[in-house]
Amino acid sequence: MKRTFRAWAIVVMAVLALGIAACGDDDDGGGDGGSGGEAQAEAIRAGMVTDIGGLNDRSFNFLANKGMQRAKSELGTETRVLISDSNADYVPNLTQLAQQQYDLIVPVGFLMADATNTVATKVPNANFAIVDFSAAGLKDKPKNVQGLLFKEQEAGYLVGYLAGLWAKDNNAKTVSSVAGQKIPPVDHYIAGYQAGAKAANPGIETLNGYSQDFVDQAKCKEIALDQISKGSKVVFQVAGQCGLGALDAAKEEGVQGIGVDADQGYLGPHILTSALKKVDVAVFKAVRRVQSGNFKGGTDVIETVANGGVGLGKLSAEGQKYADQMKEIQDQIASGEIKNIPDKVQ
Repeated sequence: MKRTFRAWAIVVMAVLALGIAACGDDDDGGGDGGSGGEAQAEAIRAGMVTDIGGLNDRSFNFLANKGMQRAKSELGTETRVLISDSNADYVPNLTQLAQQQYDLIVPVGFLMADATNTVATKVPNANFAIVDFSAAGLKDKPKNVQGLLFKEQEAGYLVGYLAGLWAKDNNAKTVSSVAGQKIPPVDHYIAGYQAGAKAANPGIETLNGYSQDFVDQAKCKEIALDQISKGSKVVFQVAGQCGLGALDAAKEEGVQGIGVDADQGYLGPHILTSALKKVDVAVFKAVRRVQSGNFKGGTDVIETVANGGVGLGKLSAEGQKYADQMKEIQDQIASGEIKNIPDKVQ
């Protein structure tokens, strides 16, 4: 009788354990993504390769590394980050992590697509999660790559709408953007920004310039100064570390600046707001998917305003005047009332 009772107790405990595991959060949504039940799984090894912007860009690569550090802290992940000084470093860096048999390799950025395709095809047993590129868009469509994508145009629309409201109330006729290279993630931001500004202020003029660089701050500063000389009163940077130069120009000339990817309000009161792209959350969740056995190569995970993966940063004192209006616009994007936001620069 005692033996039968003990066996029955073991069965009940097993069923309860399965029920608890089934209550873990869905990892494919955006936003903050708590660790849920997966934190109990065995820790993995995850490596990351930066693009040429490096970890000091204070936005894109910085955020990806923040996600890796969170995985290390919350999930016990063993992490390694390799810095790319040039495009020629992409394949060797990715190959090194693959040879060292990391459970997940994160290439950071659209510019790493060809290198990721090359290495992932040669090492089919390794898992890759590439930021800003669709798995289906890779040349050989390797089945061990997951795309981490963002609707940057939604975040761009939000900051553009705020820029348009501010410009209207301050008799400003022009707002502008300083971009890095002309690649889809950058243009998504800019197209959304221009559409948002015109929705809030139909008569506004929008300027845009490409530095063809994500590192050299002097190049972006020069473009921003030129735009300001042409009447721009709000400058949105979409150029990583280079873009910090554009925000510096805004500060020097007494105009409003808008940050990108990370919340860059710490740069000063001249930062009206920032277009948030939660690369850190996306990377953390990719690590967690591998750890929990839910990683699906050949697919994409898309972050939006609705799931909290992109959005609006903190508002400055100037921006706070429009907080209620911006909340309304953000809700309209999330609900689908505002839709078909353009993602191509005209």
